[in-house]
Amino acid sequence: MKLLLDQGLPRSTVLPLRASGIDAVHVGERALATAPDSVILDIARREQRIVVTLDADFHALLALSGAAGPSVIRIRIEGLRAEPIAAVLVDVLELCKNDLSHGAMVSVTENDVRVRRLPLLQ
Repeated sequence: MKLLLDQGLPRSTVLPLRASGIDAVHVGERALATAPDSVILDIARREQRIVVTLDADFHALLALSGAAGPSVIRIRIEGLRAEPIAAVLVDVLELCKNDLSHGAMVSVTENDVRVRRLPLLQ
């Protein structure tokens, strides 16, 4: 699976993800640090990447648009550094592989992983 990490996540998170064999890029590497969320979603959709974010806006945009993708993982655990974020993502990718490959919004907390399949509006 391919990931596109949003600006709120440490840029160094891509290193342990890549070491785990995951194709991961950070918006900062693509000169997209100030790009609107809608542009980031479009790029992720075009490149078949999963957006990883700390921001609820991506889930809201997908819900309101009725889009079937791209998948978005929202990490709702505060204070994590690059290595622990990468470890969480490796686990979530394995746990939610099928949902993410078909289009889903995933929300990750310290105690729970919630999945909603896309599109939400039909």
